[in-house]
Amino acid sequence: MAALRLWPLWLQGLALVWGRATGTGPAHLAATAPPAPAQACSEFSQRSCEECLRNVSCLWCYTNNTCIDYPVRSILPSSLCSFSNARWGVCWINFEALIIAIAVVAGLILVSIAVCCCYCCYCRRRSRSRPDEEEERLARKREERRLQSLQRKHERKLKHDEIRKKYGLLQDCDNPYSRFENE
Repeated sequence: MAALRLWPLWLQGLALVWGRATGTGPAHLAATAPPAPAQACSEFSQRSCEECLRNVSCLWCYTNNTCIDYPVRSILPSSLCSFSNARWGVCWINFEALIIAIAVVAGLILVSIAVCCCYCCYCRRRSRSRPDEEEERLARKREERRLQSLQRKHERKLKHDEIRKKYGLLQDCDNPYSRFENE
């Protein structure tokens, strides 16, 4: 319950820290206006990385302090700048680390989905193959009642046979004696 109350505070703190680290916090947004979208990325060359990366379509290269248009057609900008010197989105993480981080996060998500699917399938198969304790208990009781019923049926048959034998109604081929009839 306490974790649910702290969640908004934690989320706000994370946003504040993220905003200060990237320079896009609320105070930073109020102090500076975003560049006009008509400006080309090359106009930000020889300035700072932060100014260049305010425009999302730009890529900053630390080797020669240039701001270049991001190569949208070739997804990875390997021909323009080395991955360790290229910055996109934020200045504090290079493109190489960004690619690795995204790959690790995507891999973790895929692995966790696969593990969840396998675990769910395994549990479902296991529950189908092995009846639970309640079903086992009911099956045992059903078998006990069936056996008791068969035993009572056998006892009734023996009693009926005794009565038939007593009154000579039983046709026994094993019995050499037969009832004496007066003529």
